[in-house]
Amino acid sequence: MINIDYTIWIQMANFLALIFILNLLLYKPILGIIDKRKKQVQDTEEEIRRLNQMVEERMASYEEKLRLAKMEALEKKLEIIKEGAEQAKGFIEAAKGQIPGMMEKFHEEIGKEISEARRMLTDQSRGISIEITEKLLGRSLA
Repeated sequence: MINIDYTIWIQMANFLALIFILNLLLYKPILGIIDKRKKQVQDTEEEIRRLNQMVEERMASYEEKLRLAKMEALEKKLEIIKEGAEQAKGFIEAAKGQIPGMMEKFHEEIGKEISEARRMLTDQSRGISIEITEKLLGRSLA
């Protein structure tokens, strides 16, 4: 029985020594690598969260700047349209101011043309009257 107890003790001592050696040579390094990987994964996830937050902040800033730029462009467009309408109104008023003068000039020109046409018609009618009279009388009036 002493041999059996002794061998059991030796086997237990060998087992414990093997566990100690495996713990030092295998388990601790593997657990250290696993912990290191976990930390790297956590650090990477944290970096991803930080970068996502930074991207979201920049996108929000970009969208706000874009919104402000669109509003400013719309305001400028409305201002340009208003200025154009005012200029058009000024042109129309200027044209309206010129219309009476243009109408007076037109009436003068028409009056001159009518007078010239009357003079021409009077001259022609005298000439025709003289010709008709000469033909009726059969002699020259001059």
